[in-house]
Amino acid sequence: MKTIARLMLAACLVLPFAACKKHEEAKPVEAAPLTAPKTADDAEWKKYLQDVVTRNMGNITNSPFVYYLPAKGATESDDEYQGKYNRQLEQASNAMARGIVAGNLIAFASPDSARMADLVVASFQGVQPDAMKGVRVLFIGAPADNERVKAVVAPTGVDYVFIEAK
Repeated sequence: MKTIARLMLAACLVLPFAACKKHEEAKPVEAAPLTAPKTADDAEWKKYLQDVVTRNMGNITNSPFVYYLPAKGATESDDEYQGKYNRQLEQASNAMARGIVAGNLIAFASPDSARMADLVVASFQGVQPDAMKGVRVLFIGAPADNERVKAVVAPTGVDYVFIEAK
């Protein structure tokens, strides 16, 4: 009887270690990247942006700054849309003027890539050359807007990454 009790006790002590070993050996399966939504649905765009930004963090551990401009809604007037654009532009311009510390990531994206490119170009006006070394800037948009965004942000010393919204 003592032998059986000792074997049971030994099994109870060894089992948790064996389970931990199996758990360590299991490799997590990475989910496939999301594709850009074909519609202007904000909820879908925000899921997509979260996925893209997370995949492009690299060694950056700070929370990213994400500037997102929704597409103009069907029920929205031109003034309402312009107001959203102006608020985003003011926030981004103020942040760039204050300066972004190395080790941070800034992402710009919108279903309206050309309008977001306008915002990036305007918000980087006046930023001194090499003032943002060590900062990663993601522009998620159309290839047609890539070069003009790159031309404005590159002199500031950022690590510029273009991601085609596809």
